[in-house]
Amino acid sequence: MTCLHLLLTLVFAVSLGTPVEIQRPRGVPLTKKQFYEESKPFTCLDGSRTIPFDRVNDDYCDCKDGSDEPGTAACPNGSFHCTNAGYRPMFIPSSRINDGICDCCDTTDEYNSGAKCENTCKELGRKEREVLQKMAEITKEGFLLKQQLIEEAKKGQQEKQSKVTDMQENKKQLDEKVEALRTVKETAEQPEKEAKERHLKAWEEQKAAIRLEKDKAKMAETFLELDDNADGFVSVSELQSHAELDPDADGTLTEIEAQGLMGGAEQVDTSTFESVWPKIKDKYHSEVSREEADISCLVRCLLCLCVVQAQPTIKTPEKTHEDEEAMPPYDADTQALIDAAQKARDDFEEAEKALREMDDQIRNIEKELSFDFGPDAEFTYLYSQCYELTTSEYIYRLCPFNRVSQKPKYGGSETNLGTWGSWSGPENNKYLLMKYEQGTGCWQGPNRSTTVKLTCGKETVVTSTSEPSRCEYLMEFTTPAVCQEPANIDPSPHDHVEL
Repeated sequence: MTCLHLLLTLVFAVSLGTPVEIQRPRGVPLTKKQFYEESKPFTCLDGSRTIPFDRVNDDYCDCKDGSDEPGTAACPNGSFHCTNAGYRPMFIPSSRINDGICDCCDTTDEYNSGAKCENTCKELGRKEREVLQKMAEITKEGFLLKQQLIEEAKKGQQEKQSKVTDMQENKKQLDEKVEALRTVKETAEQPEKEAKERHLKAWEEQKAAIRLEKDKAKMAETFLELDDNADGFVSVSELQSHAELDPDADGTLTEIEAQGLMGGAEQVDTSTFESVWPKIKDKYHSEVSREEADISCLVRCLLCLCVVQAQPTIKTPEKTHEDEEAMPPYDADTQALIDAAQKARDDFEEAEKALREMDDQIRNIEKELSFDFGPDAEFTYLYSQCYELTTSEYIYRLCPFNRVSQKPKYGGSETNLGTWGSWSGPENNKYLLMKYEQGTGCWQGPNRSTTVKLTCGKETVVTSTSEPSRCEYLMEFTTPAVCQEPANIDPSPHDHVEL
C-alpha cells in the first residue's frame, strides 16, 4: 500500500465558499496535519521513536501511543478522527474501524469493510442547526424577559426600600401614640379599680349583714323549736331530743354532753342561747325540715301507687343561693368609670395591634430585601411564588426561597423535601443550582433534601423531578432569570468546518 493510497482528500467550505483540498493520512484531524508530512520520517507523537513515513497506516502498530495508525485498527489505544463535514467532527476508538458498523456520519470509518453506510452528516447538521436555532431563539427571548425582570426587580426594591423608610417613620409616631394611650389607659384604670373595690367592699359588707340577720333568725327559730314546753327556756332534756348534736358521734346525746354544749347550765334563755348556737348550728336539723322531708317522701310513695298519670306542671324556678349571692349592678358613677376605662383599653389595644402589624410588615420586607436574588436581583420575582408539577403518583411543589414539598396525587399528607438553604452552583455561576435542606426525615435514613437545577427558558415552570439517591431529590426548573446574553453566531453549516 503506497503513501498516496493512504492519503485522503478532504474538501472544506470556507467563508467565501471556495473549495480547498487538504491532503493528510486517513483518520488524522486537521489540527495534527503538521505532524504527518509525507516527505519526512514520522515521529510518534509521544516522542518514543521515529519511523519511515511509509509505515504510517500500514496496519502494523509501531508507536506505543498508536499515533502511527490513525486510520487502521492495528493499535488498541489508537483513535480515528471522523471529519463529518456538515456536522460535528468526532473521535472514535480505532477498534471500531472497519468493524461493519457505521460510526462516522460521513462513513469514513468503514472504508474497507463492505458495510453499506450512508452519509447522514448533512441531515444531522440540518437537524442540529434547527435545534440550535430554536435554542438561540429561546435564549434570546429569555434574555429579553430577564432584562424586564431586572428592571422590575430594581423598581420593586426601590419601592420596598422607600416603603420601609416611610413605615419606620410612621412607626415612630405610632410608638408615641401607643405610649400616650398607655398613659390614658393607666390613668383611667386607677379610679375604675378604686370604684370597683368600693362597690365590692360595700357588697361584702351587705352580704355579711344579711348573713348575720339570717343567722339570728335561724337561731331564734331553732330556740323556739327546742323550747318544747314554751316556757322561754331550752333545757338539757329538750336539747337531748336532737341526737345529731352528739359530739362524739356515738349516736346518743347524753345529759353531760348536752350540758357541755349549754356551758354547764341546766337551761338557757334566749340571750344565753346565743353562746350555745355557734356550737350546734352546723349539726342541727330543723324539725320543720324533717317534717317536710317526711311529707315529701309520703307524697312520692302515693304517686308511685297512683294509676292515673298526673298532667305535667310548669315549675317556677326557685331563687338559688348563687342568685342571692350575685353582686348587684354597679351604680351609675362606677359604671361610667368602667366604661371610660374600657374605651381607653380598647383604644390602646387597637393602637398596639397596629404597631405589631407594622413591625411584622417592616420585618417581612427587610427579610425579602436581605435575600440574594442574583447579581441583578433577577430572581426576585420568584419570591412568595409556588410552582407545581403533577406526576402519575405525586404533586411536587416548589416555593423558591422557602421550601419544596411532595404530596400524594390521590390524597395523603404532605412531605417536606427541604427548606431553603443556599445557592450551590459551580464557582463560575452559583445561581444555576438551589439547595433545599432539612426536610422530613426518611425512615431510618437522613433528612430529605432537594437540589433544584435552573435552566434557561421563556416559561417559569418545574419540568421534572427525580430521586437520584435515597432521600435526595433533583428538580429541573426553567426560568428566564438564568438566560445569558446570546452570542451573535449564525448556526450555519460553516460552524462545523474543521480548523
